[in-house]
Amino acid sequence: MNKDKLLNQLFEYIKNYNTKGSKLVDFKTPGKLKEKLNLSILPAGGDENSLLADVQNYLKYSVKTNHKQFLNQLYSGENLPAFIGEIIAALTNTSMYTYEVAPIATLIEKELINKMCSIAGFENGGGTFATGGSNANMLAMMSARNKILPSVKQKGLQLAPVLSAFVSNQSHYSFDTAANILGIGSGQVYKIKSDTSGKMLVSDLQNAIEKSIEKGETPFFVAATTGTTLLGSFDPLDEIAKIANLYHLWMHVDGSFGGSIILSKKYKYLFKGLEKADSFTWNPHKLMNVPLIASVLLLKDKHRLMKNLSDLNTDYIYHDNDLEEYNLGKQSVQCGRRVDALKVWLAWRYYGDLGYEKRINKMFDLAAYAENKVKSSNQLQLLAQRQSLNINFIYKSKNQVDSDELNLMIRENLMRKGISMVNYGYLNGKVSIRLVISNPDLIEGDLDEFFENFIAMGNILQSKTIQNSQKQDVEKCLIVENHE
Repeated sequence: MNKDKLLNQLFEYIKNYNTKGSKLVDFKTPGKLKEKLNLSILPAGGDENSLLADVQNYLKYSVKTNHKQFLNQLYSGENLPAFIGEIIAALTNTSMYTYEVAPIATLIEKELINKMCSIAGFENGGGTFATGGSNANMLAMMSARNKILPSVKQKGLQLAPVLSAFVSNQSHYSFDTAANILGIGSGQVYKIKSDTSGKMLVSDLQNAIEKSIEKGETPFFVAATTGTTLLGSFDPLDEIAKIANLYHLWMHVDGSFGGSIILSKKYKYLFKGLEKADSFTWNPHKLMNVPLIASVLLLKDKHRLMKNLSDLNTDYIYHDNDLEEYNLGKQSVQCGRRVDALKVWLAWRYYGDLGYEKRINKMFDLAAYAENKVKSSNQLQLLAQRQSLNINFIYKSKNQVDSDELNLMIRENLMRKGISMVNYGYLNGKVSIRLVISNPDLIEGDLDEFFENFIAMGNILQSKTIQNSQKQDVEKCLIVENHE
């Protein structure tokens, strides 16, 4: 195999796969895609041409998440320094369990954790990179459980009190998953009501805790959210901290989506009270535009992660020497762990604090622009006041057309045609199109294009729906007349 030739061709494909004017996705149904790619046929051996063809097909049929019309998820865009870091991490192919096999990677991760803890207000804090926000949230709940029940590491939960946790009804589903995995039970995760802007109601939190205590349960954990999935809302951290302190609960802040907003001096007020929390999830793979996965759990107590685990009697990995404090595997539930810190470090070194602040501020400006576009349109309707970077809206349907059905059809058609990609959720039981601004490389013209696409598709589909409805009404009349 001619490695240089192959790599040059591969990078040429990668460089050109998202050219201006290209489709967001060349959508095919699962059955059609299987037919085209013959994924089940694994030859005994291949060559350079077959490898290049496989790469080309993968790029051809993948969603281009750095496309200017990809507005579907809580992440998007591209970040060249971080992309380079991703390549170097794969090239060096090491694991983060010991300093011996990952010397500079260990120092980089410790430096990043210290910097992020300082920004969060966790003086002398600690943390670890995790496999995603859901995993980081689980580690936070595990830390809270093991703090209140230190014996659980050896004895389990058989004789333990019934624990209860509290999250907003706008929180991420990962807390239910965490409670399931940790043996607490998803039924013991109480969902606290939120106000019309999506923020947790602190009065309802206190009532729920009191009711749990009356039932003989042991409240131990409360999670606030900084950047909810649908509305992009920020819970009142200061007020929640007071309740957590009053009832001696571990307070976690899930900043999986909005955590990086703390880098902006202009919007850091949204995190008022964060320094009073016990832990904080922060995903650079969201608003810092670092390739997946780059997720961090920060803790106020730098030794807590070590206390979570039983003594690791593994002298085949961890040796008793002067490198002990740099063996990061002893505070992680993972053994093999990829070097995710490198791409974050390279990106942060390149953009700097000021560069990231400007990127965050620009996304807020773009979100305000998108919100005003909806407000000024007589064909669109804003469903909720913007809280941060999420805009919830719908195309206004005419009386005889079902709004939910029409808006889902618009979204689906735009996606399948590779034109634009946007997601949706439900507000008060009705479909809400959720536009997320998470790519600082967008310009106002990209948003103009999106709304033009959305409205044009709405006009076409609404017209067809009305025509079909009228045709069906005529056919029904004919059936009745013939019957009579």
